[in-house]
Amino acid sequence: MFDIGFSELVIAAVVALIVLGPERLPRVARQAGEWLGKIQRYVNDVKSDVGRHMEIEELRRMQAEITEAAHDLKKSVEKNAAEVQQEVDSLNAAVEGQPEPESEPEYQPTDWNAIYAVRQTRDRLRERREERDAERGRKRRKLPQRQAHL
Repeated sequence: MFDIGFSELVIAAVVALIVLGPERLPRVARQAGEWLGKIQRYVNDVKSDVGRHMEIEELRRMQAEITEAAHDLKKSVEKNAAEVQQEVDSLNAAVEGQPEPESEPEYQPTDWNAIYAVRQTRDRLRERREERDAERGRKRRKLPQRQAHL
């Protein structure tokens, strides 16, 4: 930076010896060394302060990102919960809306499409519940699935 060579340092030392004399030169050299040490400590303190401020800003950015991710997750969970509630409500309405038989009919054909739709919905609800529990880290005991009797 300063581009000072050895020959220039020798010339500066000889001039200092002539100007200050041999009695005051050691004190001046000691004081110059102390000042250089103080300057180096000050520069190091400033560097560490700047580094700390950069780390704080980085942590604030990370906090904002995590908060945004948590907010998005909350919205997603609320949306899924609303969808599940809507499906449960529609299933309850479908179950309540079926007329009760007043008398035993001689023969009613089985509505396999309705049974299949109910089973599909039940399986979808079970899968979503298992996925939600897996995301939360919960373990739910597995219930045996019902076997169709033929």
